[in-house]
Amino acid sequence: MTEPRVLIVDDEADIRELLTITLRRMDVQTATAADLASARKLLAKPSFELCLTDMRLPDGNGLELVEWMQTNAANVPVAVITAHGNVEAAVQALKLGAFDFVSKPVDLENLRRLVNTALSLRGIDETSEDRRLIGTSRPMQKVRQMIAKVARSQAPVHISGESGTGKELVARMIHDSGPRHEQPFVPVNCGAIPTELMESEFFGHVKGSFTGAVGNKDGLFRSANGGTLFLDEVADLPLHMQVKLLRAIQEKAVRPLGESREKSVDVRILSATHKDLAAQVNAGKFREDLFYRINVIELRVPPLRERGEDVLAIADNLLARLADSWAIAVPSLTDHAREALLTYRFAGNVRELENILERAMTLSGGGRIERDDLQLRLADDDQEMANDQMELDATLTERLGDVERETIIRALEKTKYNKTAAAKLLGISFRALRYRIKKLGLD
Repeated sequence: MTEPRVLIVDDEADIRELLTITLRRMDVQTATAADLASARKLLAKPSFELCLTDMRLPDGNGLELVEWMQTNAANVPVAVITAHGNVEAAVQALKLGAFDFVSKPVDLENLRRLVNTALSLRGIDETSEDRRLIGTSRPMQKVRQMIAKVARSQAPVHISGESGTGKELVARMIHDSGPRHEQPFVPVNCGAIPTELMESEFFGHVKGSFTGAVGNKDGLFRSANGGTLFLDEVADLPLHMQVKLLRAIQEKAVRPLGESREKSVDVRILSATHKDLAAQVNAGKFREDLFYRINVIELRVPPLRERGEDVLAIADNLLARLADSWAIAVPSLTDHAREALLTYRFAGNVRELENILERAMTLSGGGRIERDDLQLRLADDDQEMANDQMELDATLTERLGDVERETIIRALEKTKYNKTAAAKLLGISFRALRYRIKKLGLD
């Protein structure tokens, strides 16, 4: 590749010179502009890989340039130089489409990281299609478009949607489609970490900092350094951790337990929850300042019942995957079974669909899944499930496990615990039966 070019927009000559010298040492060519008008004129020609702009300019401000570039120079990422501590301006810039921001006085190490991340976009093929997201419905086309758009930014994205819709998959796709794709993607379930261990898990600790700290630990932020930290079920964070998380995000630094100094970190924050985060703020369960910091861009993942015939494409894909893990031929869904799936509401979304198909494969025979094999709930029961989704999703999983367990036990008893004969009786392979026995704890 030829040397990249960066446009520097600032009305202060010494700042322009400092940034120019810094970038030249990185083998990056530069051009400079002292005002909005000059910047727009230079950007009219597609010859830049990045634009760095100050907020205050003689004939306007950096936000105006960011907004103008979304229409007139959309392929050029733009980063805004904000006053120290001006979080509102930084968030506003990100909402308007800025790639990232850096605060004054400019930390040259942070600036170099930002530039390198932005220039990494040059090697990404935007036309390649990620096949992990199945379906061609209009809602999913919108999701794909949003993924492509936010992947080019460093703005925090909050992924909302019901349980089981695939929010972590969307987060991984954003990471894999962006400039950090070669760096770590670190997912964490915020509701699964014991409260007393949260600070150590997120920020790390040094040996001897507390009882049981037998060695140094990096923590999740530093493990994700250079990459993406995905905060799943972020609404489950206790309020005292929300304060510390906000500081880490704003300062781009963490202080491990037992350390006297903060350590800088460079991570992109993605978050998700099945809860209504705005309602959590109104109820006093989630800090408003953290809400606005992580919810710069919201990406909603639609429930399965809004995706039309996508359900059949997903079902076929799941059946192929399950059949491969069981080492059996892929079973087919009868027309009646497919019709039933199209009209079912799926309160547990894709996760529920997978459970239904796994059970149906265990109970069906002859390589065909009939409507009755699906054992779908009635519509009124389905509506009841939607009212308390998380609790009922767990209940459904337990119930399916009970059905499978009873069926396998009956087959084993009937064949005097001859697994080969039992597998034949159930219409599945010996390997598939061993897999089910191990999963259900029957071995």
